[in-house]
Amino acid sequence: MSEMEFEFEGEIVEWRGPAPYYYVAIPEDVSEDIKLAAKGIEYWGQVPVEVRINGANFTTALFPKDGAYLLPLKVAARRAAGIDLATDDLLTVALDVGRRRPGG
Repeated sequence: MSEMEFEFEGEIVEWRGPAPYYYVAIPEDVSEDIKLAAKGIEYWGQVPVEVRINGANFTTALFPKDGAYLLPLKVAARRAAGIDLATDDLLTVALDVGRRRPGG
């Protein structure tokens, strides 16, 4: 399967638990396209992706939630991308479905 690239704007959401977790909610229409692109590479409903936000690159896996996907924003990724949870509520995200192979 060839890699698929997506770009979208998504809202930052907080998931409260023993420690708060932060995600970008991927719009439903984009989530549908990602589901098609991820056929055969998803595992336990999660989709491996390479992400670019504010010039920072990182890898992670999308989580399915209510028919769409959530993009986890780990602390290291937030710091690298300069995301300020107090003021940023929408982010522009670019992602590639799948992972590049070394040297690819």
